[in-house]
Amino acid sequence: MLKVVDGQCVDKSWSDWTDSESMKAQYDCTAKNVISSSLNLDEFFRASQCISTKEMWDTLEVMHEGTSDVKRARKHALIQ
Repeated sequence: MLKVVDGQCVDKSWSDWTDSESMKAQYDCTAKNVISSSLNLDEFFRASQCISTKEMWDTLEVMHEGTSDVKRARKHALIQ
């Protein structure tokens, strides 16, 4: 978790976390473990570099579906 000190974001000590921040961190860790356990080796190496579950999910989404430009090009190709 981060806190703002003098206009800059710094890491908050885990002992200073509130109960809701602790629960968020626990849920994030659980979700990352669930996602990681379902990946093959190549996907795991790419996703393991991510910090948050959301970042991990977005990385996997781009790997499997492509960017929005790729999606648009695929749709255009199918229409033609």
